[in-house]
Amino acid sequence: MDNLFLMALIAFVPILFTIVMMTVFSWPAKKVMPIAWILAVVIAYAVWGVEFNRIIASTTFGFLSAFNILIIIFGAILILNTMKNSGAMASINRGFYGISADRRVQAIIVGWLFGSFIEGAAGFGTPAALAGPLLVGLGFPPLAAVMIALVFNSTAVSFGAVGTPVIGGVGAAMQDTVASILGQGNHYVFLEQIALWSAIPHVIVGTFLPLLAICMLTAFFGPKEKRGVKYGLAAAPFALFAGLSFTVPYMFTAYFLGPEFPSLVGALIGLPIVLLAAKSNFLTPKDTWEFPSKDKWDSNWEGTFKVEKDEDSGNMPLWLAWTPYVLIALILVVTRIDAIGLKAILQAQSIGWANIMGSGINYTLQYLYVPGTIPFILVAIITIFLHKMPAEKVKDAWVSTFKQLTGATIALLFAVAMVQVMTQSSVNLKGIDGMMITMASATSELVGAAWPLVAPFVGILGSFMAGSNTVSNVLFSSFQFEVAQQLGISGVAILALQNVGGAIGNMVCVHNVVAACATVGLVGVEGVIIRRNAIPCAIYAFVVGLVGLLLIYGGFAIGTLL
Repeated sequence: MDNLFLMALIAFVPILFTIVMMTVFSWPAKKVMPIAWILAVVIAYAVWGVEFNRIIASTTFGFLSAFNILIIIFGAILILNTMKNSGAMASINRGFYGISADRRVQAIIVGWLFGSFIEGAAGFGTPAALAGPLLVGLGFPPLAAVMIALVFNSTAVSFGAVGTPVIGGVGAAMQDTVASILGQGNHYVFLEQIALWSAIPHVIVGTFLPLLAICMLTAFFGPKEKRGVKYGLAAAPFALFAGLSFTVPYMFTAYFLGPEFPSLVGALIGLPIVLLAAKSNFLTPKDTWEFPSKDKWDSNWEGTFKVEKDEDSGNMPLWLAWTPYVLIALILVVTRIDAIGLKAILQAQSIGWANIMGSGINYTLQYLYVPGTIPFILVAIITIFLHKMPAEKVKDAWVSTFKQLTGATIALLFAVAMVQVMTQSSVNLKGIDGMMITMASATSELVGAAWPLVAPFVGILGSFMAGSNTVSNVLFSSFQFEVAQQLGISGVAILALQNVGGAIGNMVCVHNVVAACATVGLVGVEGVIIRRNAIPCAIYAFVVGLVGLLLIYGGFAIGTLL
């Protein structure tokens, strides 16, 4: 056992270095991640006995996978720069003020409901990449926009991209186990149970997320005379109403329809309800809360994304300004639902590198299915004609996008490469568990019967490292199930807590933070965001863990299949 804890401590070094240097010393991600990758390489080679060829292959795969993410970021920045230059952002800004001038209300509508809809359709960091710059366009400080966009991008994530974390994450990792225990025909029934038991703790805690997020907003970004949690609490009735407007249909959808549609349906029902409530001043705060004037913003609040005041920009009809976002949402839906048929066609168009350097690691880029191309780049091109943009403004949008992308590239390349080196360490000359599983195993030995309280944090660890709820579930589902078996408790409930934790981890995961910062031109503040977002992340996960303890040891999870 002592050896297990020592190995886990050694495996944790690259992660610890990343957390400390970014959150305590405020190093930028582009400086931290290359060093963290070197640490992971040295440990994998010297301690785990991973062959050098496999380390090179893992790093290559990591770089190529980062390129997939960069395509999404490029597309998100491009659509926003295009809309800024066409005057659409200024018109949208005016339209939101027509609904409510209160920044707390705007944050909930854009971050919680619009962001959850995009998560349900596309996932993989897309909501923060879209919602963050949209909030900046409304006049939010870029740092505030990114911070709360990431906080809001959590409850919906467990069912993001039409259920991918459940179907492609837990489902893929547990397919053989479920087949051997229950028989092949029960696999989807098993996934339906994962969906239900993931939704329950999300609904209980996630209903309060809008309130928690706006308390974060007012605590860190208000003018000095209106800075504090109490200004967030003043909007509690509206925030809780908005929370329920999403989580109630979300819960019913998980119960009746399974893992594909809870986030989509929750947002589709919740968004018009909350918009109508805001427009009618139903439960909205009596006093309007606003940011301080720009000359009083802290130096790290500002990014490079600007919405210039242009005399013609406000003249664009609101329906025309919103059309690119409507097109994005529609295209995401029709290309993500299997029954329509477009999903299979787009996924079939791919390039890749099989068996990289003889390692058995395979890289694939589905270049039409990745959201960066369809719909982001496609809609950006359509917007040129839709908004009748002059060539000079089109050129400026594309040039600016390439310039904004450079800051995120180094950080993402080495962040994903580090994760892959740690993940691929499971294939080694010593025949021992990989670095990720070793860390999780040591934690389970330490915690014992209190595991339901810790299970969400394992999910967070996976997301923090891999930048994906789906990948976190692939990495740790089998491990979480084994722990549940050893403790004699519901495996379904523990897997659901893993799925919920993986979603919560999106608030702080390095990839999403770097990507979201890139879309608004923030540089070197990734540590500030992770440090601040760790607060709601820890609160959410801890309460979910308590709910898990109650459900499992209170006998509520007895009826689950596994």
